[in-house]
Amino acid sequence: MVFHMKTTLLIPDPLFRRLKQRALESGETLSALVAELLRKGLTEPPKPRRVPPLPTFDMGLAKVDVANRDALYAAMERG
Repeated sequence: MVFHMKTTLLIPDPLFRRLKQRALESGETLSALVAELLRKGLTEPPKPRRVPPLPTFDMGLAKVDVANRDALYAAMERG
């Protein structure tokens, strides 16, 4: 037994016109088309989001050679 639920959705007019046109072109009802598109949208894995690049900074040349432990400690003590 198949159950259907009636509900009210607020769909922007331009999107609704596109849905109606697509249903007309495919020869299916608006309800069937919306159900199909919702089913696809809920079963397809989400597309990976692009992460924006991290900011970069040019801080000039290093003030201390970090490989030189004594110079590094002296710079840290200077403050």
